[in-house]
Amino acid sequence: MTVNLDGQVALVTGAAKGIGRACAVALAEAGAHVILGLRDRNTGGDVTDQIRQMGREVLPVQMDTSRLAEIREAVAAGHRHFGRIDILVNNAGLGFPSKAEDVTEEDFDYTLDVNLKGTFFTSQAVGKIMIAQRRGRIINISSQAGFVALPTESVYCMTKAGISHLTKCLALEWAPYNITVNAVAPTFIETPGTRKWLDDETFRASVRQRIPLGRIGEPIEVAGPVVFLASPAASLITGETLMIDGGWTIQ
Repeated sequence: MTVNLDGQVALVTGAAKGIGRACAVALAEAGAHVILGLRDRNTGGDVTDQIRQMGREVLPVQMDTSRLAEIREAVAAGHRHFGRIDILVNNAGLGFPSKAEDVTEEDFDYTLDVNLKGTFFTSQAVGKIMIAQRRGRIINISSQAGFVALPTESVYCMTKAGISHLTKCLALEWAPYNITVNAVAPTFIETPGTRKWLDDETFRASVRQRIPLGRIGEPIEVAGPVVFLASPAASLITGETLMIDGGWTIQ
């Protein structure tokens, strides 16, 4: 069994930075050509160049996953360019920390639009291609927040729990087409999105105390398991959420 992805085509959403960027680069290092789903197509130039320097093809596409039309257009553009999509990484996600009693309808709706609706309809658009191919690998980025309660994160936690259950539903429905659907659930990872919290040394120390391994994760530590789940080495794994949390949720 191998993690070699030579010649395969991967679509990664939210690919400009953080976990999405790390996944795109790691998939390219494993041999895949990459479609970069970008909320703003004018971003991500450095990751595009990095992947091209590896000798892989890369296609940046405009893909705000809160907009259904952009999802469909981006997936269609990637399919037209490469003629196939073998791997999907649903990474795009966000959250607006707020006490439950203060959550606004606007923030609630936008979080669900990106985290849940975006993940579902991106999976649907790519899933149709994979069904026709009778092969595919889908990896969703969930979170430990889908398994433990975090103060001021009720909406985010709800969406990430939903992603893990959606993973099971799609895995069951699409298994007859040789499509596996799995998820990974990271703890706090050093990304531009978490910097505003992790730069607070008191907060960082409190997080490290909750993690048995005693440290914050790096994006590559999420990307590695994603590559594994996309590879032939994980061919009999489907419907699972792999915790990447340094032991947070075993306590």
